[in-house]
Amino acid sequence: MNEEGYMRRALELAGACLATGDVPVGCVVVDAAGAIVGEGRNRREELGDASAHAEMEAIRAACARLGSWRLTGCSLYVTLEPCPMCAGAILNARVDRVWYGAREEKTGCCGSVLNLFAEDFPYRAAVRGGLLEGECRELLREFFRQKRGI
Repeated sequence: MNEEGYMRRALELAGACLATGDVPVGCVVVDAAGAIVGEGRNRREELGDASAHAEMEAIRAACARLGSWRLTGCSLYVTLEPCPMCAGAILNARVDRVWYGAREEKTGCCGSVLNLFAEDFPYRAAVRGGLLEGECRELLREFFRQKRGI
């Protein structure tokens, strides 16, 4: 599977959020061999938990599967630019690469509001945005159209 394939899987996970009323965000973590080792989707509304973001779920699942908090060699694919909490978790987990789809102009920490990945932390991840951006953005637009009854 290639980068687009991983992001398409993240989009599938994001689509599952629609049934629970959660903002549609999906995420996968991929190991160095190309295997998906963690998946997550936004479940804040479903679980009533402010930390139940897609990235947090995917990171937890990957750590459990790999038996380590260090995700060195892994890549993370998420449909929406990570927020401060998720960017911090990505850095703390030592993820090597981050691919995101749509920019998040209100809370994005890969450059939209600030860039935590450019700060002088002991560990850095390579970040790339815009992967399947149109599809990621359209899923969010449709969710908010339905929510507002437009």
